[in-house]
Amino acid sequence: MTDTDRRTFVTGAALAAGAVAAPAAAVQGGAKAATTPAAAAYPKPPFPVQRQPWPGLASKMTPRPDHGETSYKGSGKLAGKKALITGGDSGIGRAAAIAYAREGADVAINYLPAEEPDAREVIALIRAEGRRAVAIPGDLRDEGFCRKLVEQAATQLGGLDILVNNAARQQTRPGIADISAQDFDDTMKTNVYAPFWLTKAAVARMGAGAVIVNTSSEQAGDPSPDIVDYALTRAAVLNFTKSMAKQLAPRGIRVNAVAPGPFWTPLQVSGGATPDKQRSFGQSSPMGRPGQPAEIAALYVAAADPSLSYSTGQIFGSTGGNGQPA
Repeated sequence: MTDTDRRTFVTGAALAAGAVAAPAAAVQGGAKAATTPAAAAYPKPPFPVQRQPWPGLASKMTPRPDHGETSYKGSGKLAGKKALITGGDSGIGRAAAIAYAREGADVAINYLPAEEPDAREVIALIRAEGRRAVAIPGDLRDEGFCRKLVEQAATQLGGLDILVNNAARQQTRPGIADISAQDFDDTMKTNVYAPFWLTKAAVARMGAGAVIVNTSSEQAGDPSPDIVDYALTRAAVLNFTKSMAKQLAPRGIRVNAVAPGPFWTPLQVSGGATPDKQRSFGQSSPMGRPGQPAEIAALYVAAADPSLSYSTGQIFGSTGGNGQPA
């Protein structure tokens, strides 16, 4: 067994053990059973071709993604924690926000002003759990806003224990000649600069026990030819995660990443995939379909779970059978 295989096995075993233990604890405490997504009923391609202006709205997608709105059941793993999630209005960020609130955390979400309709839904879902919800719209491509975002989140939440760098920009381009300097700059600023700026601001406020969770992608290790700029940013985030984990370990701050494969989110319908790729999206995965955001939320919980205190610099993969990114 190689080191990589061994790490994959140990991570999988730990998650499986947690999945078994959580329902038992919930039943003993009289709480609801742990989450069990209805994976067999999730939609498979072909999907109807649909286009939205970037950044897109989950509420206008067909079929509408499942973020765990009705299925995710928490068990107190993040009780009392204060979390900031970028891109928390839709897609994977929304699923993480719902899960964090149901695990007992107060949550601040960031999103672009155009995503306000989706963001309102998330804020209502967080508050329905009796948790504090903070909405902070703004553009992560601006360094000054990134600093202000962390400051506002920490002030309004009463602290900051978890930062989830999730927001991303993806625009498909057939060749490198079609990637403009502005395209490249916008993708780098959103996907690489913003996590750097936010992490820099957050660690100044974080103490021992805090966690940073970054979103990478299977694109980090197996890049597609038509999203070159996006793929290289996912590799950068993966590397950033590993180096920051080493840097911050002496301070008791953990840094992990989640690496999704193909997931059904507004990223795909707002320029992230060609019409042909959108129609067959996720078909090439061994599961024959894209993941739904509800199916990855538990990994964001695991990446921040205080009980996994020896896990830092780890990459939690969810690729539908396509393997680990690195």
